[in-house]
Amino acid sequence: MTIFEVIIIAVGLAMDASAVCLAAAAAGFAKDARAKFRLSFHFGLFQFLMPVLGWLLGISFVSYFKAFDHWIAFFLLLFVGIRMIWEGMDKSPEIQKKDPSKGMTMVMLSVATSIDALAVGLSLAMLDVNILYPSVMIGVITAGMSLLAIKIGTKLGTLFGKRMEIFGGLVLILIGSRILFSHLIL
Repeated sequence: MTIFEVIIIAVGLAMDASAVCLAAAAAGFAKDARAKFRLSFHFGLFQFLMPVLGWLLGISFVSYFKAFDHWIAFFLLLFVGIRMIWEGMDKSPEIQKKDPSKGMTMVMLSVATSIDALAVGLSLAMLDVNILYPSVMIGVITAGMSLLAIKIGTKLGTLFGKRMEIFGGLVLILIGSRILFSHLIL
C-alpha cells in the first residue's frame, strides 16, 4: 500500500469526524483549548484504534460485523443530533447544555465516526497489510483535520449564533443517514 493510498483513505475516514468537530465548534462547544484538544485527540485516537481493532478481528468476523455496523453509527449520530437540535431550539438560557467534547457523548461520537475505520482495518487484514503505519496516518490526519474544522466552526458559530447548534444537529443526522444509506444501497 502506497503512502498516497493511505493518505486518501485517511482523508476519507476523517471527513465524518471533521464534520462533527465543525458542528460542535459552530454550536459553541469548542471555545477553550481543552475542548479543542479533547475533540481532535479523541477523534484521532479512535480513528487510530479502530483499524487496529478491525485488523485484529481479522476476516472471520467480517460478514457478521458488516450486517449491522451502519445501524450502530446511524443511531448514535441520530441520538446526539436530535439532542443538539432540541437544545438549539430551547429559548431558556438557564438550561445546562451537554458538551459533546466530554463524557459519554464524546465516546459515542468517537465510536460512531470511526466505525468505517474498523471496516478498513478488517479489509487491510484481508489484504495482509501491516496495520501500524496506516493506522498512525489515519489517526494523525483525523486529528489535524478535526482541529482545522474546529477553527472554521468557531468562526461560523460567531457569525450565526444559536442557529448553528440546530445546523450541527442536522449535520450529525445527515452523516448518520449517509452512513446508513450507503451501506443499505451497496
